[in-house]
Amino acid sequence: MVVDFLRGTRALVVGLLILLAGLGTADAAEALLARYLGTVQPGDFAAGADRFGAPLPNAPLVPVYKGDALVGHAFLTSDFVNTTGYSGRPIHVMVGLAPDGTVTGAKLVDHHEPIVLIGIPPAKVNAFIDGYVGKNVLTLASQSASSPPVDIVSGATVTVMVIGDSIIRSGKKVLQALGAPGAAEAAPTVTRSLDLSKTGVEAKDREDWATLVGDGSVRRLTLTVGEVNAAFERTGKAEAAARPEAGDPNDGFIDLYAALATIPAVGRSLLGDAEYEALVQRLKPGQHAIVVAGQGRYSFKGSGYVRGGIFDRFELVQHEGAIRFRDRLHKRLGSLAAAGAPDFPEIGLFVIPEEAGFNPADPWRLQLLVQRATAALDKAFVTFDLGYQPPEKFLKVEPVAAPAAAATVAPVSAALAEPDAAEEIPLWRRIWENRLFDIAVLASAILLLTGIFFFQDQLVKRPALYERVRIGFLVFTLVWLGWYATAQLSVVNVLTFANALRTDFRWDYFLMDPLVFILWFSVAASLLFWGRGAFCGWLCPFGALQELASKAAKKLGVRQIAVPFGLHQRLWPIKYMIFLLLFGLSLTSLATAEKAAEVEPFKTAIILHFVRDWWFVLFAVALIAAGLFIERFFCRYLCPLGAALAIPGRMRMFDWLRRYKECGNPCRRCANECPVQAIHPDGSINPNECIQCLHCQVLYHHDRKCPVMIQKRLKRERRDATQSTSAVAEAKPRAAVLTTDPATGRLSARPEGL
Repeated sequence: MVVDFLRGTRALVVGLLILLAGLGTADAAEALLARYLGTVQPGDFAAGADRFGAPLPNAPLVPVYKGDALVGHAFLTSDFVNTTGYSGRPIHVMVGLAPDGTVTGAKLVDHHEPIVLIGIPPAKVNAFIDGYVGKNVLTLASQSASSPPVDIVSGATVTVMVIGDSIIRSGKKVLQALGAPGAAEAAPTVTRSLDLSKTGVEAKDREDWATLVGDGSVRRLTLTVGEVNAAFERTGKAEAAARPEAGDPNDGFIDLYAALATIPAVGRSLLGDAEYEALVQRLKPGQHAIVVAGQGRYSFKGSGYVRGGIFDRFELVQHEGAIRFRDRLHKRLGSLAAAGAPDFPEIGLFVIPEEAGFNPADPWRLQLLVQRATAALDKAFVTFDLGYQPPEKFLKVEPVAAPAAAATVAPVSAALAEPDAAEEIPLWRRIWENRLFDIAVLASAILLLTGIFFFQDQLVKRPALYERVRIGFLVFTLVWLGWYATAQLSVVNVLTFANALRTDFRWDYFLMDPLVFILWFSVAASLLFWGRGAFCGWLCPFGALQELASKAAKKLGVRQIAVPFGLHQRLWPIKYMIFLLLFGLSLTSLATAEKAAEVEPFKTAIILHFVRDWWFVLFAVALIAAGLFIERFFCRYLCPLGAALAIPGRMRMFDWLRRYKECGNPCRRCANECPVQAIHPDGSINPNECIQCLHCQVLYHHDRKCPVMIQKRLKRERRDATQSTSAVAEAKPRAAVLTTDPATGRLSARPEGL
């Protein structure tokens, strides 16, 4: 049954993906430098620069001048190299480069990375980019294994690695275009290519594991705990060195192996005939694949690819190009076919993208990124290289033909530009497909809540059952939806959506988190039926935390503060003022509004599990503590998201909460027990403040608490008692008749008429 439900959910998700697939837009293919040149200043790319020169005619480069002196050139990385990032779209960074290759300035001008969604401040990414200023791209391009030249931003590993790599590679290509000394590559005298005549089909051509490792067909990187600790000490970061890897220095940290699987003899030896033939059928002409296997305490795969679709702990580097692998280019292997191969816990077959320009005959290296937590949310990184050179016995070497005497010189920009990336499945679609189970759980919860509302009369007539359902749903919302799935809606989502409508609206940005998107879709629909109460009362993790904490406080005897209704009426508009202030700020600066939105403790209490700077934690704890004395204190008076939802919630078409004419006069029990004081003393319900908790409906049907129902119950009991007395009075006793048994002579009595 569960399998069928998941299949149905998958079909639903696929249908939704197809529906939304056409909503994205594509970037223009032309050089993009001119588009962004008007958004920057010359001083951003060289100290003291005051003007840009005319763009070069044969390359997307703009001279940068300080007075009449040329101090460098400005360019856009995307015009020279592939800068596809985590989102599957280019990351545009504009760079200033001095004639000697020193970076004189850099600025992120456009991107579609979901940085805000994962909670990484843009300032950290900008600081990472600034770290390249003053560094020489030729020097950086020649470096191999070492710590990264600039500290990687924890939580945005893929994004910043793409940015850093693109600055180095594009900078080198710019210097080549300008004819800078040391930038040009030496002309090769011979060409190397794979010798495909050595097919490895014969059994005698298969090699065992020891031979493959011994002749270099499989290369190895072994790291001990001591070597990793020493590498972090060399970075000079005291916080990283202060947290060494536990264990004996000689203990193994990782034992990593890599091989080029498209060398026929190597591929057949490692994969076996069936797996190798399947790989060949999968590959396009000129495409290649590698096998990576590892064992030890450190995983080379990590878990980031499960959430985001990209392996962020290693990359393949050849010449100045870096290749990252996505989950769709990966196949998990259970074992290796070579005789004597270890039983590796992690083995992966990775297909190299055809647009990467990979040369199987040239050397390459697998760069392993080792990370170490230095604080609750920060990490330090070092890199180690596993170098690979295809064995000469598998290569075919031929001399290079002399170049033609005259050749037409193509424009520099055309010669330098890398081919566009092949059409890929958008990242948001892959994320949805990877989270089918979570989507199914959330969809089930929303369906259950819909059923609760539609059949609320049947539920609230059973107070004990209602209380169990209510508490159970709140626990689910807090623990699973909030702390596990981190699907906490925020006023930032509202501000971002409003800003996108005014600027460059893109569905794929909002689709990055499927649970948040589904929640917003369901909340929008529920506004027409129940106002903001469906979310605020049932699906808000922080609201659930407040209510559960309040219930616990009441159980422990914490005295509750009764806010006079007149004061309450003057306090609840505060949240609307906060929302309008945030909305106004977002019209001028969305980044400023996002910072001000920290008035919501959601990120601290739900997303980051209270693992944050002490002042954020203190603020969140203070609000929860206030809720111990005034139930849902934050929801009542401060929540800007509740205010944002209450405004369109006034359009609701139905009124599901039933009232008696006696409500408010003389009875005020519902008003006194409403957890958010949404019921006025006259008995009317303020729909803007109601959280649809249904407590008033429990009282409405309760024949021990509601005066109207008590009167009905008493009348019913008196009527039943009267009917019972009448029935007893009408039942007259029958006279007894004495009879004698003829056989025994015994005397017996029986009622008359029987």
